[in-house]
Amino acid sequence: MDIAQLIQTIAIYALPVVFAITVHEAAHGYAAMYFGDKTAWSLGRVTLNPLKHIDPMGTILMPLLLYFATSGAFLFGYAKPVPVRFDKLHHPKRDMVWVALAGPGANLVMAIAWGAAFYLLQALGITEPFFSKVSQGGVLVNVVMFAFNLFPLPPLDGGRILVGLLPMPWAVAVSRIEPWGFFIVMALVIAGVLSALWMQPVMALTFGLVQLLLTPFSLLAS
Repeated sequence: MDIAQLIQTIAIYALPVVFAITVHEAAHGYAAMYFGDKTAWSLGRVTLNPLKHIDPMGTILMPLLLYFATSGAFLFGYAKPVPVRFDKLHHPKRDMVWVALAGPGANLVMAIAWGAAFYLLQALGITEPFFSKVSQGGVLVNVVMFAFNLFPLPPLDGGRILVGLLPMPWAVAVSRIEPWGFFIVMALVIAGVLSALWMQPVMALTFGLVQLLLTPFSLLAS
């Protein structure tokens, strides 16, 4: 393992990752509070302070161990999820969809913001490679989080959205998967199924959308 390469990778991705997980979780908290559940607010989780959202094991230790174990070929991590009491929402089944969408939606907005920063750096004639790589890393990290979290299986956001949209009998059936959902997702990730059948196509579509929305900025930089 090249230590210099590891340090460079951490330096490039540290800021985008911290912003991505912090704003993602805070967005869930803000949305839950807006729709009537103040659980996260009462616990101090409706905040942009990254220390409130970082999980020492899932955000730091696990990704580093996987990076060393697989030579950077496989990475996985998670933040402390914001607690949401869906029964306290004004309209639990409907509002669940908006609360779940808030996190991936924040990641999509951040991907666009990092992309805009990349083109603005070029337009301003700032040629320092590190800043450009950080901006590109910000786009990648947020597109990955956007696509991964929309996978339609509880407890991921996509699963919560699916439960909120399905008729009640089907919604109840899908929600029963949640206790085993994390293990199912991990198995699909390790087997490469999630990447081939979900991540790659969804990320391709998302990159296309981000690039389309960034057209004015790319023209400014050209």
